[in-house]
Amino acid sequence: MDLRGRAVLSWNRLQVLLMLFHTMARIMAEQEVENLSGLSTNPEKDIFVVRENGTTCLMAEFAAKFIVPYDVWASNYVDLITEQADISLTRGAEVKGRCGHNESELQVFWVDRAYMLKMLFVKESHNTSKGLEATWRLSKVQFVYDSSEKTHFKDAVSAGKHTANSHHLSALVTPAGKSYECQAQQTISLASSDPQKTVTMILSAVHIQPFDIISDFVFSEEHKCPVDEREQLEETLPLILGLILGLVIVVTLAIYHIHQKMTANQVQIPRDRSQYKHMG
Repeated sequence: MDLRGRAVLSWNRLQVLLMLFHTMARIMAEQEVENLSGLSTNPEKDIFVVRENGTTCLMAEFAAKFIVPYDVWASNYVDLITEQADISLTRGAEVKGRCGHNESELQVFWVDRAYMLKMLFVKESHNTSKGLEATWRLSKVQFVYDSSEKTHFKDAVSAGKHTANSHHLSALVTPAGKSYECQAQQTISLASSDPQKTVTMILSAVHIQPFDIISDFVFSEEHKCPVDEREQLEETLPLILGLILGLVIVVTLAIYHIHQKMTANQVQIPRDRSQYKHMG
């Protein structure tokens, strides 16, 4: 083999080694995950952390429940009726994840991998009147469920694995560099591979940041959802109005007291002229 052929062979081997190294690096990065749900005071909320290169790159706290319709035979074994399975994300779930500059992903498995939740986040830049602004959002949700699992499903007709996907999703939109926080419930509809079935995903007590985490295990400044902001305003508005009303009453009483004092100190001029001789 000539020198040129050997050089080409060596280059091909180097490319293969680089690809293997890159793949192994990605696999190792995906394995740097932690389930910290035991630290949560809310038994329904899970806490997941993805770390790459020894630093936190994705943090997620949330409670999730899935409402899954499925068919069972009626008592006559001729007709089909629709039942409903309520599946909650449980503690102790297995978690995987990966982080990127513009794309991050979180995967959660539970009940012996009978259920899997995948959440894909993207970061984008847009031209606005204020200039270039970057935001991140939840762009895709996938839920895989096994209707042959007996804890939640009872004699499902189409028992087996099914996949439910979101469609043109744009949720949890947040300015870049901030975390998203929302205590209120949010619903996302997922189209199932089980024909004519729609799975409903319910998220609550959400606090997520998939990009730009500055401090290890610490969320950046919160961007609250509109529902939480409105509820907070509804809670504080009566207090603000009460303070304003109290201030108005205090000012009114003060003015009245000053007016009474000034009136009492004024010399009363007698209207009856006969009283003038007693003055002076």
